[in-house]
Amino acid sequence: MELTEDIQKVSQLYKVLSDPTRLRILLILKKGELNVTALAEQLSMEQSAVSHQLKLLRQNRVVKSKREGKTIYYSLDDDHVIDILTQTFNHINHH
Repeated sequence: MELTEDIQKVSQLYKVLSDPTRLRILLILKKGELNVTALAEQLSMEQSAVSHQLKLLRQNRVVKSKREGKTIYYSLDDDHVIDILTQTFNHINHH
């Protein structure tokens, strides 16, 4: 894979992570998987708005989903997501 392609993928990931709502979703999902209803309640947002953000996160492989009956549960795709966020929070809080 060329460096230019890697740079584009990193840039896209940071674009996805740059939205405050998506960051809040990821921090909530850090605690465990939830469905859209539970996420919308915790965020005090409409389910449709949360679903839209989850779609973007899923398309960029930041979250994954699994279906149980009629309910879809969302969770972080892997621990790398939290590692990135933890390092970023550590950086901004470093004095």
